[in-house]
Amino acid sequence: MEQRRRPRAGQRPGIRVGRILGVPLYLNASILLLALLITVLYGELAGQRLQLSPLGGYLVGAGFVLALLGSVLAHELGHALTARRFGIGVRGITLELLGGYTEMDRDAPSPRVDLLVSLAGPAVSAVLGAAAVAATLALPDRTVADQLAFQLAASNVIVALFNILPGLPLDGGRALRAVVWALTRDRHRATEVAGWAGRILAVGTALLVAALYAADVLSLLALPLTALVALTLWHGAGQSIRMSRIGRRLPLVDLATLARPVHTVPTGTPLAEAQRRAAPTHPLTGPPHPAALLVTDSAGRPVALVDPVAAAAVPEARRPWLAVDAVARTLADLPAIPVHTDGERVLETVQAHPGAQYVVTAGEDVVGVLHIADLAQLLEPHRKMNT
Repeated sequence: MEQRRRPRAGQRPGIRVGRILGVPLYLNASILLLALLITVLYGELAGQRLQLSPLGGYLVGAGFVLALLGSVLAHELGHALTARRFGIGVRGITLELLGGYTEMDRDAPSPRVDLLVSLAGPAVSAVLGAAAVAATLALPDRTVADQLAFQLAASNVIVALFNILPGLPLDGGRALRAVVWALTRDRHRATEVAGWAGRILAVGTALLVAALYAADVLSLLALPLTALVALTLWHGAGQSIRMSRIGRRLPLVDLATLARPVHTVPTGTPLAEAQRRAAPTHPLTGPPHPAALLVTDSAGRPVALVDPVAAAAVPEARRPWLAVDAVARTLADLPAIPVHTDGERVLETVQAHPGAQYVVTAGEDVVGVLHIADLAQLLEPHRKMNT
C-alpha cells in the first residue's frame, strides 16, 4: 500500500463511490477481479471446512471480500488522516487489485512527517491483525465467525509485515527514504536509494516465488498473482528512481531560456507565408527550433497558437492556400505558465494538464511557448524523446 503524488486532471484512477471521513474513495475496475477470485477460492475452502452448501460457501467468501476491503481501506485511511494532520492535502484513496494507494497533493515537508505518514498504514494493519487474532482465539472452532476472523488476522498481519519491507514503492521504502533523507539532507538521493532497495526486493520476491512453486508450496493458480506483485514492485521502484533523477534537474528549468520564442502573424495569414516569416534569418546560427507561430486578431491581440504537428501534416503545395487559423488552437485551450515559475511548479502543471505545448506568459503578454519535448529532454537527457 503506497502513497502517490501524481494526480492528473481529468484522469481519475477509478470510479468514485463516495467519501470516507472527507476523503474521496475510488474503486479501480481491477478490484472486481480480486473480489471474484477471493469469493470463489475462499468460498470453496470455507464451504469444505464448515460443510456448507456451495451457495453458503460463496456467501462467506463475499463476506470475507467486504471485510478485506474494509481492512485495506483502514490501512489507507491511516496514511490519509496522518498526512492531513500535517497539512498535506489528500486527493483520494483508490482500492485496486493489489490493495490500494493514497493520492496526496504534495510531498511530505520533512523526513519526520514522511516517516510518520509512511508507517501509519502498517500500524493500522497491525492493530487490526492483533484484534483479529484475539477474536480468532476467543471464537469457537469451525464456525463462520472463526474462519473470517482467522483470515482477517492472517491478511492484516501479512499486509503489515510485507509493507514495512524497506524498498519503494512499499511503505517501508518510504520509511527508509525518510531515514536516508534525514541523514544526507538530500531527498532525491534518499528516494534513489530506496528505489534501488525496492528493485532488490522485487528480484528477491520473484526468486522466492519460484522457489516456493518448485517446492510445491505455491499452487499454479497462486503463481500469477504473486509474480504480479514482484513485477509491480520492480515497476514502482523504477518509477521512484526515475523521479528522483528528474527531481535533481528541476532547478535547471528556466522558462525564460527553455521556452521557444514566438512570432506573431495576423489571422488569415497563409501558412506558407507565416512559416517563412518565422524562419531564422541565419539558419546556421539561429535558434535550434523555429519560433512558435502566434496568431493575432485584427486588434493585434494574441488569440491562437499554431499546432506544429498539424502544420507539418499539411502538404507543402497546400500551405500557400491554407490560413494559419486552420491549424491553430485558441489560447484559452492551452495551459499558461508564468515565465518565472520554478521547476517543481512547472512539473506539477505538466502533470496536472498533460499536453504538447504550454503558453509562457509575463503578465498578460505571451513571451514564449514551452514544448513538452524540450522539457523532457532537459529533465531526462539520456532518455530517447519524440520531438
